[in-house]
Amino acid sequence: MATDPATVLGLPKASWAGEDVGMLYDMATKFLEAEIAPRYEEFEKAEIFDRESWRKAGENGLLCASMPEEYGGSGGTYAHESAIIEALSHVGVDGFGIALHNSIVAPYIAHYGSEEQKRKWLPRMASGELIGAIAMTEPGAGSDLQGVKTRAEKDGNHYRINGSKTFITNGQLANLIVVVTKTDPEKGAKGTSLIVVETDEVEGFERGRNLDKIGLKSNDTSELFFNDVRVPTANLLGHEEGQGFIQLMQQLPQERLQIGGSAIAMIERALALTIDYVKERSAFGRKVIDFQNTQFKLAELKTEATIGRVFYNNCVERHVDGGLDPVTASMAKYWLSDLQGKIVDECLQLHGGYGYMNEYPIARMYRDARVQRIYGGTNEIMKLLIARSL
Repeated sequence: MATDPATVLGLPKASWAGEDVGMLYDMATKFLEAEIAPRYEEFEKAEIFDRESWRKAGENGLLCASMPEEYGGSGGTYAHESAIIEALSHVGVDGFGIALHNSIVAPYIAHYGSEEQKRKWLPRMASGELIGAIAMTEPGAGSDLQGVKTRAEKDGNHYRINGSKTFITNGQLANLIVVVTKTDPEKGAKGTSLIVVETDEVEGFERGRNLDKIGLKSNDTSELFFNDVRVPTANLLGHEEGQGFIQLMQQLPQERLQIGGSAIAMIERALALTIDYVKERSAFGRKVIDFQNTQFKLAELKTEATIGRVFYNNCVERHVDGGLDPVTASMAKYWLSDLQGKIVDECLQLHGGYGYMNEYPIARMYRDARVQRIYGGTNEIMKLLIARSL
């Protein structure tokens, strides 16, 4: 199978995927195939990547591609981030947490950080010295971000942070964490602030266990504990307290679009691999592809994949132009991740018993796909947000 499943399937090209984006996709693919894929099973068993892989990704220009060059990035747009996101899923190394680092964590610093903060943190994120995470979810607050209990209290020119977080992607490796806190619990959402914790510089910060997940095993996901963690008030993102909820709402559409991007990319890989499989596999003296049921099912799946690709391409184009609204981003997240679950399941079925065996890539995709309907806001929450626009 050629590297780019979308090309193999003849799916529509995006207007935003210019020559430079294509070159980045090719570069990312070559790096991931050479440096990450051969060790991916090792990372899956360890349930964590190593820091060296992050540093190599930085050396090869795969970290902070959309950050300005003056801060160590490549000066690209979300289109460049999408090329990296798609390469991860097309190569089949979905657990490498660089997409969250690149297009979720770094943008908070780029959009809301002071000049000093951007110069302090972004170049080190681009090199892989700093690995980013965002600590939103708590044991009692998932999709309901207004329910966050973690507290940051002023203590002179510092904040004292107390609270716990869970399900934090990159949680074991991250040494730069954007923490969603309450600086004024009496004000509800308006009392929410984002504070950056550089974990190597503080006391009282603890990592809990690396959580045992169904899929995405190689991506460390953790509990985090803040016990009187003192950070300078200069680590607040934004000019004043209480802006955190607004900042989250402004950036969540890109997070949800990213989930849609990894969904359509996995769909394409699953479909391309399955077409190869049914062309090679025989049953009852015939190739599986020769059965009408197989042909009809694959015709349906390719049609749905094409619709998904066109929708995603349109969302990225709108986002790069600054016109992707939160409702459409919610549609992309929910619909594409639902479609991902459906198509991966159908592809596994076409593999028969072999699809249930871990040695076949479709089995891992089946496990890895499931969380897409949960994180970034559950798909049920997405439907509520869409319904409010009616």
